[in-house]
Amino acid sequence: MAITHDIPITAEVSGAGNSHTCALIRRVIRTALEAEGLTHPCEIDVLLTNDEGIHTINLEMRQVDRPTDVLSFPVFELEPGVLPEEEDADPGTGRIPLGDMVISMERVAAQAKEYGHSRRRELAYLVTHSVLHLLGYDHLDEGPQKQQMRGREEEILARLDLKR
Repeated sequence: MAITHDIPITAEVSGAGNSHTCALIRRVIRTALEAEGLTHPCEIDVLLTNDEGIHTINLEMRQVDRPTDVLSFPVFELEPGVLPEEEDADPGTGRIPLGDMVISMERVAAQAKEYGHSRRRELAYLVTHSVLHLLGYDHLDEGPQKQQMRGREEEILARLDLKR
């Protein structure tokens, strides 16, 4: 039986929440969770916004006064490879609440152009990046943690046939 994750997507910008975009986001999240070995249903809330919206959230939540491409707000303080367990599930829904992700669709477009790939690939990368943050991965240093996270990102994107 397939695992049924709850992935509500809210779009603050016109056209961002179209069915193709939402389907891609859900597919990427499911693929990333599967790649990480999560076998219990989870919940991740997604907000699609613009640079102004993500700037406001970044300032309010992190005291960082600038826009960014993606923000992740995990429910649990996890270590890479250490997954939440069934007892972490919400008793009402039976799903493990992993947290929230916020994506600037303006940054998706700008970075896709900057890196010379499709918006689809850029969005999939940012969603994958955020899921890994929700699961305890980090890249604060330029050393092993960043390399580990980049390796996982590339493996997940390869599963989605969205390699560089």
